[in-house]
Amino acid sequence: MADNLWIPSSWRNKHAAQDVVYPDREKLDKVLGKIKTLPPLVSASEIERLRHQLSQVQQNHAFLLHAGDCAESFDACTQENISAKIGLILSFSLIVVWGARMPVVRIGRIAGQYAKPRSSPTEKIGDREVVSFRGDNVNGLDPNDRTPDPDRMLSAYFHSTATLNHVRSLLTSGFASLHHPQDWSLTHVRSPALREEFERITEGLSDALEFTRTIGLGKESVSYEQGGGRGALGEVDFYTSHEGLMLDFEEAMTREFAIPSSLGSYASNASQASPAKVHYNTSAHFLWIGDRTRQLDGAHVEYFRGIRNPIGVKVGPTMKADELVRLLQIVNPDRESGKVTLITRYGAGKVEEHLAGHIRAVQQSGHPVIWISDPMHGNTLTSASGLKTRNFGTIISELTACLRIHAECGSHLNGVSLEFTGELAEDGFSVTECLGGSMRLSEDQLPLRYQSFCDPRLNFEQSLDVAFLISDHFKKARTGTKRSYGDVLYSELGGRKL
Repeated sequence: MADNLWIPSSWRNKHAAQDVVYPDREKLDKVLGKIKTLPPLVSASEIERLRHQLSQVQQNHAFLLHAGDCAESFDACTQENISAKIGLILSFSLIVVWGARMPVVRIGRIAGQYAKPRSSPTEKIGDREVVSFRGDNVNGLDPNDRTPDPDRMLSAYFHSTATLNHVRSLLTSGFASLHHPQDWSLTHVRSPALREEFERITEGLSDALEFTRTIGLGKESVSYEQGGGRGALGEVDFYTSHEGLMLDFEEAMTREFAIPSSLGSYASNASQASPAKVHYNTSAHFLWIGDRTRQLDGAHVEYFRGIRNPIGVKVGPTMKADELVRLLQIVNPDRESGKVTLITRYGAGKVEEHLAGHIRAVQQSGHPVIWISDPMHGNTLTSASGLKTRNFGTIISELTACLRIHAECGSHLNGVSLEFTGELAEDGFSVTECLGGSMRLSEDQLPLRYQSFCDPRLNFEQSLDVAFLISDHFKKARTGTKRSYGDVLYSELGGRKL
């Protein structure tokens, strides 16, 4: 096979990091054969629409919000949980739109984010050494259910289908129009100064929305349920994503389609009368390569270089500048706009050391990229009680450092990637997994409603804290107000003094 030839299975000639070993190969082949016959979860037109919108993000004409769970579980596939996640993403984006005065492209870590990379193939539970839990699409969380089972991939397909179906039904039936500032409670905010800042922002946002309704936008004479349209404020685009970790599954969901004819020259083929065909991964609109699977000669990079979907690449402190440029050349040799999103995840203590060098290397290479910050993964710690957690002050310290460093380098931070959840515990309160924020969550409060089986997530209130901070930053930039990372929002939320 020629080195530059790509087919959906060409990754099999490379080493696959984080590979799953299935003891029953015959059963695996049977399941994959079935998945190949199942309908796509997303369409080529939706993927192309996202590519276009991401090209706007790249040009700093839109902001990218990438958010959701670290890893989904089958048990969490419920109406309440899905609605809570989508509601939080909509609320977050509305706050950012108000401050930045630019569209927000929403990509959820949802409807397929089941796989879980691990640092070791086995783990110790008590006095037993068992296969590591790799996510609901591989094996069970129960130590007695750790044998990888191919049927779980089939179950993941149908859980993704159910999730996506409910998301689509929510967004086409007026759900988006319900998430307005008057529904947000600020009773959790303990700092009087911070509450005053939040109230100022929400009042301004409420006034702006009331003005649009007054002049006729977002106000339909006939409700959606009675045959009316959704209106300008009731219709949003929403896209799905997951880490492309399980290459057997990704290959099975890769389909060859003609590029939509509306794309003009992209869809034509000068040497043939038929439209040009390309390969789309139809399990999600957007997929990313993790920090553990981005080897230049590895199976994941080989697979990702051939799909037309927009892709993300995690960039951590171990990534060398020249390695990053070579990776971009492999996955985007034609330098297409909106194709590659770089998701930086250094940790608050390492971002100053690495980010500027990565920015300069990409600038000198001429590769078009979208830069977004993941301030979560580099800032995980273990509490005294043994629970994995993250400190809110450290999270926003890395985020604001990224904003500043990009500005100093003549670049732009185009978005943010967050692990958050709007779901509630059985007692009706938000989960308690990350420390700090406006609610000043303390370490002794972590066990109250700690629900994640993977990494700790920001809860509803902490997520809106981040949204307010980003919105305030962009408003100051837009209005020419002097920016100060020591202001009320930043300092009261626990950010480090810079």
